Amino acid sequence: MPQPTAPRKTPGRPPRISREEIIGTARRIVTEGGVSRLTMRRLAAEVGSTPMALYHHVRDKEELLVLLLDDYASRTLRRPELPDDPRERVVVAATAIHEALAACPWIVEVLTADDLMSTSALWFVEQIVDGLVACGLPLDRAVHGYRSLWYYTAGEIVVRTTAARRRTDDGRTTYREQVFSDLDPDELPRLAQAAGRWAPLTAEDTYSDGLRALVDGLLTGR
Repeated sequence: MPQPTAPRKTPGRPPRISREEIIGTARRIVTEGGVSRLTMRRLAAEVGSTPMALYHHVRDKEELLVLLLDDYASRTLRRPELPDDPRERVVVAATAIHEALAACPWIVEVLTADDLMSTSALWFVEQIVDGLVACGLPLDRAVHGYRSLWYYTAGEIVVRTTAARRRTDDGRTTYREQVFSDLDPDELPRLAQAAGRWAPLTAEDTYSDGLRALVDGLLTGR
């Protein structure tokens, strides 16, 4: 009795790929080189496939970025135990967002450059808006308040990450140090007074203090 033959493979057909493999490879690309390095052509080459084959799994780069956002949020965002005080709920939720994003700055690049978001992160946004409403703000002002907190959080991460990227490791004097070493104390007395400590002072992690000050300001005169 003849034995069944194995199905013939089509010559040149790219290997079968999974969405999990696509997301994992895309995550590695943006982690190593930033969002600008992620293209469908490069991703296809990295997984040993073709751009056309990728489109069976993701529609375009925008959908791929949304998948990356949701993937990161589901793996790293942990819902903290919330305090009863609504002001503190706002602080705790915003701090949780900051901690997650600070560990992966490319996420901020995506969120601030495009109208993209992770649905997995909306629970944290809900806690901030609801906390501000519970503190006495109308809903519209609570949404504006969340936007201010988001701008502060994202901006702090972008500035700190960019500064770290530009900081030299070869001991050379930075341009800022050159400028601050030659300030005119008659024209800029306070800056001249702080010049020698400016770099370490501005490098301190003051996010928590700034966050509380911002929340206090949003709730003043409500």
